[in-house]
Amino acid sequence: MRVQLVDPPAYTPPYDHSLAAALARAGADVELVTSRFQYGPPPALGSGYRVSERFYRRSDALGGPGRLKRAAKLLEHAPGMLAYRRHAREADIVHYEWLTLEPIDPWLLPPTRPRVFTAHNVVAHDAPRGYERARRRLLRAMDAVVVHSEFGAAQMRERLGVPPERVRVIHHGAFDYLTRLRQERPLPSELGGAEGPVALFFGLLRPYKGVDVLLEAWRAVTGAELWIAGMPRMPLEPLRRAAARAAAPVRFVPRFVTDPEIPALFRRADVIVLPYREIDQSGVLYTALAFGKPIVASAVGGFVEVAERHGAARLVPPGDAEALAAALVELLGDGAARRRLAAAAAAAAAGPYSWDAAAAGHLALYRELAGR
Repeated sequence: MRVQLVDPPAYTPPYDHSLAAALARAGADVELVTSRFQYGPPPALGSGYRVSERFYRRSDALGGPGRLKRAAKLLEHAPGMLAYRRHAREADIVHYEWLTLEPIDPWLLPPTRPRVFTAHNVVAHDAPRGYERARRRLLRAMDAVVVHSEFGAAQMRERLGVPPERVRVIHHGAFDYLTRLRQERPLPSELGGAEGPVALFFGLLRPYKGVDVLLEAWRAVTGAELWIAGMPRMPLEPLRRAAARAAAPVRFVPRFVTDPEIPALFRRADVIVLPYREIDQSGVLYTALAFGKPIVASAVGGFVEVAERHGAARLVPPGDAEALAAALVELLGDGAARRRLAAAAAAAAAGPYSWDAAAAGHLALYRELAGR
């Protein structure tokens, strides 16, 4: 079976490459059709699949992110999507992982069928007016929609009106490739010298992720450190002021953290904190599972399934700083409880959240669609 995984903006190279490699291991002929990732080289996961960087070739030559590059990409988008139509004829299944401009992309898609779309975020965070109408239009153009949780499936049916028979739950895989990188880098210089327990918040800093709630909760913690590592997509100064009011140290790494730097962060952390106000799923969760780390997470979205079905996380109400503080104080002081959560996380990563399980789910869907 010839499968094209399509991610024109290269939003999620770790996911794209992990799924492509797993599908190839399962016997599919896989091509990842994407663009150049602007924050460094993508994961190198073997030669079992092909990578074609067909989109945004001219704008990618302009270097890193910036206004000029964004404008160039907008100009290049429609011609690039139309040019892809001929190439899509070579596939039996075209699976869109992301699309750059959902309001117009339904009119630019190749006619090749079947089409599959993965809704990594069922409804976008801080979505602009009219977003849901545009997403409904896009979803109607697909033969099947993949989501990563039962929560996401319910949102698809109830909020976006997608017929149940076109929604398929296939779990996101744990990012285990990070546990076996050939060249790991040491901890960033900003984080050296920590001796006690460490709680880690990792990923883009955005309001819906509840970093402010975490910093409020941290005022009740002593004898540990909090590390906040990730590129800011919100004002950083209010977070620094909140950190200064905490009794225990808070250290920031406010930039994009590359793959070779990630293992040292997760290996050193004693607890991974996901204090999100809302979410369907998060790549940080699947990184924590891969490293077998204890997790404290808000009881939102697919986090609930990971905690309740697999015992791989401690849940707290979203936005509740007091409950978050209590959970952190308890876990940071209880090694046995951390070990139980860690074992459950590792088991989940090796089983239902493995990439081989994800590949099997995708191939079953592809065969079903091709049989129709």
